Amino acid sequence: MLESVLLDASFFLRFLNKNDELFSNADGYYKYFLDKEIAMVVSTISIAEFCVRGSIEELPLKNLQILPFNVGHARKTGVFARVLFEAKQKGEIEQTERLLIPNDAKLFAQADQESKIKHFVTSDIRSLKPFTVLKTALDIKFDIINISQKHTEAFGTLGL
Repeated sequence: MLESVLLDASFFLRFLNKNDELFSNADGYYKYFLDKEIAMVVSTISIAEFCVRGSIEELPLKNLQILPFNVGHARKTGVFARVLFEAKQKGEIEQTERLLIPNDAKLFAQADQESKIKHFVTSDIRSLKPFTVLKTALDIKFDIINISQKHTEAFGTLGL
């Protein structure tokens, strides 16, 4: 497998709930990644977030690679968090919750540190602004996919 995607907790909350408005989009991405042999990676951070509302046994672990948070990720997170805190002080982004280091910064650091990860896949629109700030300030090596857009649009496939 040459390419990987990092799936966040919001992806799984949508994918595992057939009544969710974005279920079909999440399901489409999941099937597309399987079909194209794109490795699906989940961070231990996202697993912790998911377990707030769900259980690890619900996750399709046989099709996922688990990515532990390591020292390299921690170093990169410090850089990312510094940029985000400076943007917050300038009023460029809003952070309503008091988090010392937002999980987005940790997940983005993992995606950027792992060379095979090309996309961070989410349904959380709150991730878009911090990502844009980081992409503008730093040389980020991955892109973000918001699953509110169907995979056929994101990847330019016909969806037949």
